[in-house]
Amino acid sequence: MSENPDLTDERLSGTFDINSMAAVIYGSDKFAQRRLEITEAISKIPELQDSRPLVFMSREEKISEACRKLSVLSNHWDSLIDTSDEEEALHLYREVLGLEGHPLALHETMFIPSLIAQADNEQQEKWLGRAQRREIIGCYAQTEMGHGTNLRALETTAIFDISTQEFILNSPTITSLKWWPGALGKSSNWSIVIANLIVHDKNHGPHPFMVQLRDEKSHELLPGITVGDIGPKMAFNGADNGFLGFKNYRIPGENMLMRHSKVTPDGNYIKPPHAKIGYSSMVKVRSRMAMDQGLFLASALVIAVRYSAVRRQGYLEDKSREVKVLDYQTQQHRLFPSIARAYAFIFCGFETIRLYDQLLIDVQNGNTSGMADLHVLTSGLKSVVTHQTGEGIEQARMACGGHGYSMASYISEYYGVAIAGCTYEGENMVMLLQLARYLVKSIEMIQNGKSKELGPMVAYLAEKESKVDLNLGPMEYLKVFQYAARNQTWRATEKFQKLRNSGMSNEQAWNQASVELTRASHLHTRLYIMSTFINHVGSVVDQKVKKVLIDLLNVHVTYEVMDIGIYVQGLLSSDQMDLIRNQLYVSLETIRPNAVSLVDSFQISDMQLRSVLGRHDGNVYENLFKWAKSSPLNEKDVLESVTKYLKPMMNKSKL
Repeated sequence: MSENPDLTDERLSGTFDINSMAAVIYGSDKFAQRRLEITEAISKIPELQDSRPLVFMSREEKISEACRKLSVLSNHWDSLIDTSDEEEALHLYREVLGLEGHPLALHETMFIPSLIAQADNEQQEKWLGRAQRREIIGCYAQTEMGHGTNLRALETTAIFDISTQEFILNSPTITSLKWWPGALGKSSNWSIVIANLIVHDKNHGPHPFMVQLRDEKSHELLPGITVGDIGPKMAFNGADNGFLGFKNYRIPGENMLMRHSKVTPDGNYIKPPHAKIGYSSMVKVRSRMAMDQGLFLASALVIAVRYSAVRRQGYLEDKSREVKVLDYQTQQHRLFPSIARAYAFIFCGFETIRLYDQLLIDVQNGNTSGMADLHVLTSGLKSVVTHQTGEGIEQARMACGGHGYSMASYISEYYGVAIAGCTYEGENMVMLLQLARYLVKSIEMIQNGKSKELGPMVAYLAEKESKVDLNLGPMEYLKVFQYAARNQTWRATEKFQKLRNSGMSNEQAWNQASVELTRASHLHTRLYIMSTFINHVGSVVDQKVKKVLIDLLNVHVTYEVMDIGIYVQGLLSSDQMDLIRNQLYVSLETIRPNAVSLVDSFQISDMQLRSVLGRHDGNVYENLFKWAKSSPLNEKDVLESVTKYLKPMMNKSKL
């Protein structure tokens, strides 16, 4: 009864059941329902609510608030969620702790998964249960001040001392300090540390080590370790990202994680079955990034679309009342393609998580053949999805006008957290070039008559061009994208080969062709996203949900093809491009009645959203005033700065 009638009208205009759509988004009706149940249960525990808006807290207060909530949660874990279900746990964290960081963030997403993937059975018996019961808090320390993406250049060393059966850890330079790991600065007492393994003066490259940082009882740092917080960041300031250095710090020999590689007591090094198997923790994070970034984008769109449905500005036909800004075509063009991308990213994310889970099973059975394919796939996805998510969130902020710039919208926090994904777990351009090496290798296989050996994701590179009939639906648009990605990949590869054949070194030729190569990777990845979107929509059973998803898919394919127009000039005529452009505008109109229902389907609660503009009830303005009055600056009518500086200045001016 208290809902803004403008939002009520929007919800009544929806043509599908949002709970049925949520089941499609999150993979099953069971999990979509569990999300609602968890949210409802959390709402009944007052101690889990924010004590005041996070945006008005200092960094130390945010960290303290997160720790307070974790302490409360420790009494409710088993009653709120199935603690063995990772998706339920992540939903709980998003609801209660939000996105500004907390001490268990890397503990759950990298520390425990690394123990599962890289610790042998004996090591798991020793540490995994303790970590899962949160008896210890861990993080993952890989990135250094001077090197991140280039793992081979990491400087931290772990020298094996045969006489004591210990590893000696050292940070030999200022640039070798571990830098950026979340929860490292003040919260963690253990860490998985990536260091160069040195045995008999031979460097075997980066390997993972289980390292205790602090006394488990006093939480004091152990001798030989330097640890601290790296300071405030663009966002994510509820997390104590830290630095870490070692000086002749000794750990037991059994603290090297040895599921895939090991050092025997006599100093014999046994290498892993696959060169990149140590990257499994990174691949794990990257496999989730498409979905996580999709949810960041979804959250910003919930805010922008709901606010656009209650914000009225200007007139169209009816001059008696200002129109909803969501009715403007420019606003729809700004927001609706991003809604389509959010759905596409989430669907794609679930697929890569499935592939990672299968990879874990394969590796444990001795089959590492899928490691390289998943590594390059997630590298490309991580780069494209983070970049497009950042663009989409910023458009959502601008779509909210002036109020979008206020922290009351909370969109800036979503942007700051999401855009960090462009650099963590591999800098985006480097990731695109890693994928490009795979694409170039695929072209060279075709050139050498080995097309039949191509993997399914690159088989299209060997196909001949074919005419397209855009009236036949999304699969024809997929052909357009295949044309663009195939031509750009061949063009970039041939440029690289020509430069190399001219006498340039391999490295120089690669650098001179790198912009064209990254463009090929970008197109290839967007092709994969479109393909998984089409396949996912095709598998939907509920016909009303499927109908609106097809409408959303039409927005996606037309917008994406318009966006790469320069790459399809040899395939599509100007008349065909005009047809696509007009179809996009028609698709925007088709989506309009379902816009609010589409974002409601993400099931993002007000508690998790933390946005005045994106409130579910749409009562923005009275709550915006209430929020502003809670600013700490309003606790005093006359600030000390006025009394101390401005009043004397004004009085002096009068004299």
